[in-house]
Amino acid sequence: MPDRTSAQRKPTQLKSEVAAYKRRRIVEEASHLFFANGYETTTLDAVAEQLNVTKPFIYSYYRNKSELLSEICQTGIQLSLTAMDEALAIEGTPAEQLKMVVERVARIILENQKYISVYISEEKSLDPVDARRIRELRHRFDNQLAALLIRGKEQGYFEFEDASRTAIWVSGVLSWIANWYNEGGKWSATEVVMDAITVIMRIVSRRAPASA
Repeated sequence: MPDRTSAQRKPTQLKSEVAAYKRRRIVEEASHLFFANGYETTTLDAVAEQLNVTKPFIYSYYRNKSELLSEICQTGIQLSLTAMDEALAIEGTPAEQLKMVVERVARIILENQKYISVYISEEKSLDPVDARRIRELRHRFDNQLAALLIRGKEQGYFEFEDASRTAIWVSGVLSWIANWYNEGGKWSATEVVMDAITVIMRIVSRRAPASA
């Protein structure tokens, strides 16, 4: 006999997947408009028009424009935290793990450039509760990065004055990619990722002693 529980689960799973797809499409179009025109200037009517849906359709997934901005802004940091966790789970030296973190996070930033840029430019427009929650996610990323740097320094791979401050510098280098990278421009995504690895490893790597 067929598994009735399994049969009942399939429509529920399909409905969930469809809802997730619709939310993703709303976020994608909103991020394009916020990036191009600014958060304050963009209306939910404009987002609905871009999607060829009604505004009530958007309200069925997001309570207001502020909630939509919050989801856009937290996307990049959530993906970056996942990349950090995955890189740290792979065996390797701290230097190898840092390279993996930088490569994966740089690619996430390039693939989600509009999301990151919207967060950088529109953080001031976030609801204070949402802004605090997203800052806490950023602090978690920086703290994990600082812990990796400390392990590397203890094992002789890195040299720096202060782990927390250095972690912020590394995060800043990565985040800034979203502001200046131009898809189809002078540099390819691969070149930017490789440059990010080189620059960041130079920031933290042990310096050779000066020759006498």
